[in-house]
Amino acid sequence: MLGGQSGRSPPRRLRGSLRHDLLVFPRGDLCRQRGALLGSPSRDVPRDGAFFNRLLASAHGAFRAEEANVSVTNPKELAGRAAAELVRDGMRVGLGTGSTVHFTLVRLAERIRAERLRITGVPTSDDTERKARELGIPLVELGSVERLDLTIDGADEIDGRFDMIKGGGGALLREKVVASISEREAIVVGEDKVVERLGVRFRLPIEVVPFAAPVVERALVSLGATPSLRKRNDGATFVSDNHNWILDCAFAGGIADAARLERALKAVPGVVETGLFLGLAHVLLVGCNDGRVEVREK
Repeated sequence: MLGGQSGRSPPRRLRGSLRHDLLVFPRGDLCRQRGALLGSPSRDVPRDGAFFNRLLASAHGAFRAEEANVSVTNPKELAGRAAAELVRDGMRVGLGTGSTVHFTLVRLAERIRAERLRITGVPTSDDTERKARELGIPLVELGSVERLDLTIDGADEIDGRFDMIKGGGGALLREKVVASISEREAIVVGEDKVVERLGVRFRLPIEVVPFAAPVVERALVSLGATPSLRKRNDGATFVSDNHNWILDCAFAGGIADAARLERALKAVPGVVETGLFLGLAHVLLVGCNDGRVEVREK
């Protein structure tokens, strides 16, 4: 259980190299009206100077949409567009999946046209690949790159350790593969995705080999889960881009020990991947209902 913090000091204001005044909040404080308990884990993240200079201009703070001359009120759009500003010329960028990342793709396409930004994108799903191509974002196959400079992705839930549940869109396997070869991963969410404990509201997706689904389902029950086979809107079984099925798992009271659960799940034959993303996120951008985007760096 995460502990709260008290005695918060007032935010301080600084001028970044972008066109925004940044409000810098003490660690542990994100969207203040929600009282999100996001502290900063102690693990140091390697930083190259050029990237960090760019990141520092928008991290550890908040900027308002009107300061960026963008008329946006949707928190997800605010966060998604803001994350695109972390991309610099020449980067190899992992492109996540979901409704919030859609706005990142749109903003990247705008920057490519307006700034002649040169990037190489690696999509995490067939849906993202299609959208990126339609927007004119250059793409390459995963096998043509060894490392990515930055991945921008969404999350269904994220807690104070920057641990996440992902996979609501069904792309968890490819998302985790791409995250694993990324120097940094920036996560974009609306403030409703920030939680104290994973799994209280959102079910944990588990991608499984169809043949093994009955065996996996029994194992999940023994681990305290209530699994449900994911269906499409037409009632047919949902099939991932990798031709697997997904079992969405509810846990009474949420997930108390995500790392322990991850190890247990990975030991079950037939489990392809889990929606627990632990220790992979470095930067979190939260779109707030009052028009701010608050950014935290791990």
